[in-house]
Amino acid sequence: MVLRWTMVMIWVLCASGVQAELNWQAALSGEQRSEANKARDEYRHPQETLSFFGISPTMTVMEVSPGGGWYTEVLAPLVAENGALIAAHSSPNGGSYARRSLGGFLKKLGENDEIFDSVEVATLQPPSAVSPAPAGSVDLVLAFRNVHSWLRADQAEMMFATIAESLKPGGVLGIVQHRGSADLTLEQMKKTAYVSEEKVIELAELSGLELDARSEINANPNDTKDYARGVWTLPPTLAAGDDGRDRYLAIGESDRMTLRFIKPAE
Repeated sequence: MVLRWTMVMIWVLCASGVQAELNWQAALSGEQRSEANKARDEYRHPQETLSFFGISPTMTVMEVSPGGGWYTEVLAPLVAENGALIAAHSSPNGGSYARRSLGGFLKKLGENDEIFDSVEVATLQPPSAVSPAPAGSVDLVLAFRNVHSWLRADQAEMMFATIAESLKPGGVLGIVQHRGSADLTLEQMKKTAYVSEEKVIELAELSGLELDARSEINANPNDTKDYARGVWTLPPTLAAGDDGRDRYLAIGESDRMTLRFIKPAE
């Protein structure tokens, strides 16, 4: 009987491992991802980044400001079966850019219902920030290259507060952000999209979150951060056009901080 029980447990553990591997395969190599988006994995390291943040298939995950859905394509297959994914996108009443961004995102979801059917689309309503999830209901909140946009809109404190409210005690906020030096002024951060780690940590701590860990997964020491057009000079935007294009392609995407914050347990 003991031997039989042991064999059953080994089979369950092996099956779980296979399932986890299959989930990553579907997330990273599935048809929901274009070749252009897959090519960005070289710089964005989605599997390593999400693993650092502690993602699991049973979590309720909220992606804040998902833009065109680059990370949504990866997240949806990971949690579709046993967890939940909330895409906290722009308000349809937030102006022309917000409407275009949300419209493109909804079009993406509608064109691949098999993959994205379980994604719950919610909106953040500035300036009061109606929460896209009930208080204390989310295991993991993710924000990829968003903090500079919140600063530019003078909404950063509001966004962090809304995120902190939505997290369960012990829940995690994962931040990836273009990384600037500690001596940058707020106006320089807004202009270039490079934000200091100190500023991100300050904003998170103001909302009651605590820094738990840092990673250099998304670091790029080749990024000189001295471009007239800010971070948008680098791929994938290449805002300077053909001017210096080969140089910027050789640099790759920006140097990025990867920070994990935790909401203290009650």
